Amino acid sequence: MRKFIILSILSFLLCSCGEYQKALKSNDYNYKFEYAKQAFDRKQYVQAATLFKDCSTVFKGTDKAEESMYLLAMSNYENKDYISSGAYFKTYYQRYPKGKFVEPARFYCGYGYYLDSPDPQLDQTPTIKGIEELQAFLDYFPKSDKVAQAQNAIFELQDKLTLKQLQNAQLYYNLGTYMGNNYESCVIVAQNAVRDYPYSKYKEDLEMLILKAKFQEADLSIDERKQDRFREVADEYYSFINNYPDSPYKSEAENIYNIARKYIQE
Repeated sequence: MRKFIILSILSFLLCSCGEYQKALKSNDYNYKFEYAKQAFDRKQYVQAATLFKDCSTVFKGTDKAEESMYLLAMSNYENKDYISSGAYFKTYYQRYPKGKFVEPARFYCGYGYYLDSPDPQLDQTPTIKGIEELQAFLDYFPKSDKVAQAQNAIFELQDKLTLKQLQNAQLYYNLGTYMGNNYESCVIVAQNAVRDYPYSKYKEDLEMLILKAKFQEADLSIDERKQDRFREVADEYYSFINNYPDSPYKSEAENIYNIARKYIQE
């Protein structure tokens, strides 16, 4: 019985491969189009993508061209080639701004970039594209049933960009005074991240890093500037404590403030 099943599967695969080659070489694009849709339904996305690419060119100006372009994008998406699918989805909604697939095209364009978003230490181009495309989807389709999914994806992508900035700021902090004042660079990077992503889950970490870096700057200042610099530290402390009264950094922040207060009272 097992041998029969294996032979049946092999027979089906050989037949399917033969049918695909026939469709691939055929000049009958209606047949090619129908076979591509069948391949898509069978989850044979590489075959489907190859055939739909041919059809989308030949059927230009027809309804089949529109459907071919959309299914070409979806075939790449289902095959986890999110860069290619994003390009095809974008081509689709630009070419057919009022097309019948424009809503899912805009969503999957952005969501594919979300799925393809790399670790924070790597190039974040897909992350930025994902945010842009998903935000455009929300602007165009604010009542879509995929709004919550798009919003959550945007928040995750923004957090990833914020984490990258936090890591950059932390690197500057760790460098200290090596080849210059890296504490100042730490403050600038962290402040920009807080401004750009005010609702990030890393905001507290960024603001604590700003407080620590400003403290280090004040401590390293010449005597004539210490008092003013430590006043800035105190202001930063009050802002931090007001925002995060139960912060796990509270004890460290209070130690910084107690030192700063001694210079302010002199």
